[in-house]
Amino acid sequence: MKKLVSLILAMALMLSLVSFASAEEQTQFNVLSGISALSGGYENSEVLNAMQEQAGITIKWDTWSDSLSEVVGTRISGNAASKDPIDAFQAVGFSNYDLMRYGSAGTFIDLTPYITPEIMPNLTAILESHPAVKAAITMNDGKIYGLPAGEQMGTAGIGKEKDYSIFSVPQFSMINKAWLDDLGLEVPTTLDELHTVLTAFKENDMSAKYYGNEAGSTIPMSTGYDEWCWGQNVFYAGFGFTNWINDVCMDLVVDKDGKVNFVSDDDNYRAALTYFHDWFAEGLMDLEMFSQDTNQLIAKCSGGRVGVSTWWEINEIMGEHAADYVYLPILTGPDGTSNVNLRTGGATNAGQLSITAQCKNPAKLLSFYDLWYEGENVMQLQYGPIGVYFTAQDEKGMWISITDEESREKYNKSSGELKAQMEVAGPKLILSEYYNEYFYMEDRAQERLADTYDYWMQFVKDDSFYPQDCVFTEAELDDIDYYRADFEKAVSEQEALWIKNGGPTDQEWEAYKSYLERCGMSTLLEIYQNVYDRYLAAQ
Repeated sequence: MKKLVSLILAMALMLSLVSFASAEEQTQFNVLSGISALSGGYENSEVLNAMQEQAGITIKWDTWSDSLSEVVGTRISGNAASKDPIDAFQAVGFSNYDLMRYGSAGTFIDLTPYITPEIMPNLTAILESHPAVKAAITMNDGKIYGLPAGEQMGTAGIGKEKDYSIFSVPQFSMINKAWLDDLGLEVPTTLDELHTVLTAFKENDMSAKYYGNEAGSTIPMSTGYDEWCWGQNVFYAGFGFTNWINDVCMDLVVDKDGKVNFVSDDDNYRAALTYFHDWFAEGLMDLEMFSQDTNQLIAKCSGGRVGVSTWWEINEIMGEHAADYVYLPILTGPDGTSNVNLRTGGATNAGQLSITAQCKNPAKLLSFYDLWYEGENVMQLQYGPIGVYFTAQDEKGMWISITDEESREKYNKSSGELKAQMEVAGPKLILSEYYNEYFYMEDRAQERLADTYDYWMQFVKDDSFYPQDCVFTEAELDDIDYYRADFEKAVSEQEALWIKNGGPTDQEWEAYKSYLERCGMSTLLEIYQNVYDRYLAAQ
């Protein structure tokens, strides 16, 4: 009996050693990946091949552009029984729901044990220095089933101490300084002062007076309604909030204590709508603001008809008259209040690289993907190799990209087309600081970030924001989908009506708040609060 037990133990030990050896020996991996239709393929990718050599592995690529979702569905369902199983799915766009579904079923492995300084030193360091990235890829069971991907574009990329997203303040407001000078007026600092200025623009018909346009052509202020970069919302700051557009998540604000709130049932929101109705009734706000599109707004502004507007930058909207305009400060309201609620951008997702349970040596494969998180590597994966897309380094050691002219001359295609051919899809995480350490972002983005940091952030008292990359459960998403459309419609329609027609009366306001409750406002708030609390806890 003892001999039999010894024999069984010896066989078990041998099998475990064989299994361990098999895992240690696996250096060739099958990866199914999404790919751009314009891509030249991954087999001959100079960047990928160099990284494979450095990691000591080889990859058999199975790439798809058309029919990707159908192929993934077929392969993932039959992967366990396949004679040639997929070791990893790359750039196929898994949602958090997909990751939880396949992770809890054992189809994908938990990557947490492999994200260590020994196996993935680059990613480990990033998650330590960027806890929000870790929170964005940690699922509700506390596990990580996909590597982080995303493109940050923040003020750290232009050398600033604090990193604010390029989307932090979506609307830059601007005013015609030439008209002010002509009238002997100063740049307003309060909403009441702006009201006085707009009235003067209208009464003096400044479009006709200053630019020689037809009589009565002056529009004191023109924007869109609840539009991303060209809405009226920045002027609500004088009442203590900026609900940038009527999207449930984007209407959320977070105070410094971490409390989530909708502004759409607050008394200061009601006060703002009542205040701006007077402007609309007086003809100071464009009567077409609720129906016009961007082309119509740009035509009015570039034609010299508009005194005040909003956009990402002055030059793009004001055309040949751009030199006559300056940015407005954030204006204080009738009671001295001003507050800007920040937005976020550059969301991180975890759906670009997952390892399957069929992979015999995850550590070895993940050592290859850890190289994707080196600055110069991700730079080349995103744009193209050094020596092709990046042609030289400047005195700071920053890589200079190829110009359109150079690209056409050398490769017979634009620099954009060259990028599309060379780009590799997958778990690329471009951190803001990479633009200050390895390569430059485009000039317009640098200018906007400088404006955001140096000009607009001085008006921000609390830089809290609700992150776009929070992780929701399936049940939470179902509840949001159930209530969201009715809730957003109720807020948006009523806001527009009150600006146009006036109100609300006390009775209308109470009826409105009751209706928002029937549209699920309390349920939505509870969900978003719980999700935000989990997000903070995961950091």
